[in-house]
Amino acid sequence: MLDYAALYRRERTIQQLVDGLTIADLHAETDEMYDTVERLIADCTDADVTFQPVDPKAHDPFASDPNAVNQAWTLGHVIVHLTASCEESAFLAAEMARGVPFHGRSRYEVPWETVTTMAQVRQRLAESRRMLHASLNMWPDHPHLDYIVEPWPGAPPVDARGRFVLGLAHAYDHLGQIAEIVRQAKASAHS
Repeated sequence: MLDYAALYRRERTIQQLVDGLTIADLHAETDEMYDTVERLIADCTDADVTFQPVDPKAHDPFASDPNAVNQAWTLGHVIVHLTASCEESAFLAAEMARGVPFHGRSRYEVPWETVTTMAQVRQRLAESRRMLHASLNMWPDHPHLDYIVEPWPGAPPVDARGRFVLGLAHAYDHLGQIAEIVRQAKASAHS
């Protein structure tokens, strides 16, 4: 797996992380990230998907319900958010690779409240993995890696590889949260 921790320690930029990567490398990185998520949740049950963890640091300024701004996310919520972020980055990267100018976000997030079973979680992960691979398959043989954008104001510039990996880096940032939700859910089930 790429050294995503170096990003969060601000020791490297996304572009430094992806320089030299090929489309095949991005396919492999996708599988490694999704395999990691699946390992973290391998022993989960349906009850774990909707388990309400305790998270004193919970803060979602984008929550549509003001009462949910400081509510800890369930496993189902984290999975739909993580997959939506990976997909958005992947689809924007495919457009960059084809030389298409940025024209806005490309995001859809499954309503987290509808994801209540492990079958749904596994289906969402499998579907998302498939879509990420499909997006990479849309890249031309000679992607426009000279097309560089600032993914958000003030962010270090990235090419299509960097745009793609931003989604995986975001997923990496949620791995500890997933592990903690699973830990709490399992501890609660045994008490």
